[in-house]
Amino acid sequence: MTKNNHTILVVDDDASQRQLLGGFVESLGLGVREAASGEEALESIERQPPDMVLLDVRLPGISGIDVLAEIRRRHPALRVLLITAYADLRQAVAALKSGADDYLAKPVDLDELRAAILDALGLAGRSDAWGAVEVPPLPDGFVCHSPAMRRVVETAAVVAPSDAPVLISGESGVGKEVVVQLTHRWSPRAEGPLVAANCAGLPESLIESELFGHTKGAFTGADAQRRGFFRAADGGTLFLDEIGELPLALQPKLLRALESGQVTPVGSEVPVAVDTRLVAATNRDLGEAVEQGTFRDDLYYRINVVELAVPPLRERRDDVLPLARRFAAEFAGSPVRLSPQAAQCLLTYHWPGNVRELRNAVQRACLLCRGDVILPEHLPPKIAAPAAAGEEPADTGRLSQVERATILATLDECGQNRTQAAKKLGISRRALIYKLRAIEAE
Repeated sequence: MTKNNHTILVVDDDASQRQLLGGFVESLGLGVREAASGEEALESIERQPPDMVLLDVRLPGISGIDVLAEIRRRHPALRVLLITAYADLRQAVAALKSGADDYLAKPVDLDELRAAILDALGLAGRSDAWGAVEVPPLPDGFVCHSPAMRRVVETAAVVAPSDAPVLISGESGVGKEVVVQLTHRWSPRAEGPLVAANCAGLPESLIESELFGHTKGAFTGADAQRRGFFRAADGGTLFLDEIGELPLALQPKLLRALESGQVTPVGSEVPVAVDTRLVAATNRDLGEAVEQGTFRDDLYYRINVVELAVPPLRERRDDVLPLARRFAAEFAGSPVRLSPQAAQCLLTYHWPGNVRELRNAVQRACLLCRGDVILPEHLPPKIAAPAAAGEEPADTGRLSQVERATILATLDECGQNRTQAAKKLGISRRALIYKLRAIEAE
């Protein structure tokens, strides 16, 4: 990444948030300074004015709005971007009237933040202002061919080094737990434990004990002391799946544990310090749950510093065939391949069950396949139906996408050997070259 002379001051009382935003700013090739309070920020600006300030609204002591007013009095031209977890139109208008150059709400959308920073600094459109995020090596078998999934992986690479809580959202079966594992793998806590707990699967009467532990004799059946998930994840990452199912009565205790870094086991009055990074996942709209009163807004903003939204498989069609081949290699006793017709079935299906449904479909196909080729008839009937009926997809735009993905995936499978790929696709080599030229011209 090419460095330039611009410096941004990140002002936030949360160290993990400063670490996250600072790391993101550095990924843009910009210099970073940090301040944990409004007073510290003003002193830093007086010593050496930065080119821009990322300013949290809610700060101990002087509020972000008051800091903004003082910046405007002393340094009228200094660019200031306000960030807050409590976003509403009235506050946004007030902030802009107070002299903010822009306003972003938590959870911060990193693409939106990038655009705001580069635009404010006059770097938008410059080739050296933004390059691809440096992504660490992906684990074997991790599929990331689609642009939508690459964006998730790049965001995970930016978020992973910090201790900031992360919320991973997405439909059931999209592979949220795989993104959790990636975030942990790329974090400084990688050598520590990754402990998973499904909030929907824990008995409501025992969930506090499961999370925070209990002392011996704390309740009927507590025959021994239990550490709980938080303490089991000490030095590592705690993954709370389906956090939207956490009982409302327990949410304040989870919030207190996150803010204090301490848990109090059931049956004890002595808090225990824990060093745990929280990653949560949900297939529910927690913003809507907050509006309905089933999820606390303060907990929502605490766990949702950055949201990683994993797209559904229907929006990641470039990943379908690589995933299918990975699953086939996992389930088949001997090498198998997808016929072009079976591949088209997989690419045209809408996958309401996402990656989990694809995995199950390929497992079924491997069980029914007697040779080394998976045919449409080996797939579940609802997936093979278009091919069986000899139908073409009604959406011609989708057909173009399907054909493109099939060609590129087959070329990849054949090591870019066009003759072999054409043979597998059932077309002439000249026809394949013509189609590749059309793809390159897109």
